[in-house]
Amino acid sequence: MNHNQQAAFAVDMPQPGGSKCFDDDGRIKRTGSVWTASAHIITAVIGSGVLSLAWATAQLGWLAGPVVMLLFSVVTYFTSTLLAACYRSGDPISGKRNYTYMDAVRSNLGGVKVKLCGIVQYLNLFGVAIGYTIASAISMMAIKRSNCFHKSGGKDPCHMNSNPYMIAFGLVQIIFSQIPDFDQLWWLSILAAVMSFTYSSAGLALGIAQVVANGKVKGSLTGISIGAVTETQKIWRSFQALGDIAFAYSYSIILIEIQDTVKSPPSEEKTMKKATLVSVGVTTMFYMLCGCMGYAAFGDMSPGNLLTGFGFYNPYWLLDIANAAIVVHLIGAYQVYCQPLFAFIEKQASIRFPGNKFIAKDIKIPIPGFKPFRLNFFRLIWRTVFVMITTLISMLLPFFNDVVGLLGALGFWPLTVYFPVEMYIEQKKIARWSTQWVCLQVFSSACLVVSIAAAAGSIAGVVLDLKSYKPFRSDY
Repeated sequence: MNHNQQAAFAVDMPQPGGSKCFDDDGRIKRTGSVWTASAHIITAVIGSGVLSLAWATAQLGWLAGPVVMLLFSVVTYFTSTLLAACYRSGDPISGKRNYTYMDAVRSNLGGVKVKLCGIVQYLNLFGVAIGYTIASAISMMAIKRSNCFHKSGGKDPCHMNSNPYMIAFGLVQIIFSQIPDFDQLWWLSILAAVMSFTYSSAGLALGIAQVVANGKVKGSLTGISIGAVTETQKIWRSFQALGDIAFAYSYSIILIEIQDTVKSPPSEEKTMKKATLVSVGVTTMFYMLCGCMGYAAFGDMSPGNLLTGFGFYNPYWLLDIANAAIVVHLIGAYQVYCQPLFAFIEKQASIRFPGNKFIAKDIKIPIPGFKPFRLNFFRLIWRTVFVMITTLISMLLPFFNDVVGLLGALGFWPLTVYFPVEMYIEQKKIARWSTQWVCLQVFSSACLVVSIAAAAGSIAGVVLDLKSYKPFRSDY
């Protein structure tokens, strides 16, 4: 039974408090918990962004690096609690559910802000898909390169083209993109969360081992020194580092969708606040350790991608395990981020063309030992085209650090800060010019300045990369 059929069924059988099989909105009973929600968040948060944190710390130094990471974690947790309060309109227990981020904006703010939110959110999700395709290809190449270095004893430069690896990742995503709904991804999220801990731990262990081998902690209080880079480069790279850290914490765009998988009682808001605290706490600890140990190991020479920038060559088998874990994680993370976009397009298509069999009809394919798989031709074609487009753009712009920084900058202020703050003000009826209202607006404005600076730094990085770049000739 799809969601439309469930809603129709609920009209015939009103269940104000829900039933054993259905929730209060007529949809099949949600089963998510603090732990499944935390797994979804960790899958989304501890993504490829963690690998750029040593580089980001190197730009900012021992003083500003850890402080900025801590500030971003506090901001993310605070705005996530504001956003979690917007899942239901009115009463936090029995109010109308908002199934998506856009639904929450529509219920609380309305008007042109809904369209603005949709454009920013779905462009960001589209961008994340591109960023993850690039990161997965780099990790797959790193496996081949570490083995190549091992065989040649470091004599062979082991250059290779990233395009075949991006195509391979795209083919896998075409298959996984046929998973119909977000709530069927729980197993992929848990697997991806385990993988994220695997490669983060490997990066951390390698960083500690390198520090021990060096016999000292590298780095300085103010970061990469003038001389190694020019003053202008130092400024732009420091701004880009802000974007990289912002990207590492970006999951607000899918928070409402994750919250919609959670069972109640207790209220979804309470569960989500606990899940946010657990996941942000865990990820911040990992980020601090990975970013700081990577910087301690390599100082000014910290690579843009800790496990693939080849600060490390040995033990090559551990690098292979870590990079394989990254690829598996990114397969899951790609889906966690793209499912809300898939659902939005399919919902709009069913509204625009009601009763269209090509869009609505599912074909049941029997799978021995499992429930029949529902194949939908519209879903098959459009999701396949989407994956092909993201793969093509990744092949055209394979700049990991710059893309990560730009995505973080563009998504941070509007989606992580501005809309949650504005919705919370509206929902709680906070009076204009009251102390609380002024504090929230100052907080939002400060985050806007950070976003603009980070975007400027990342754009400068892309422009610099493009000067020496030839399309579809991404050799590493």
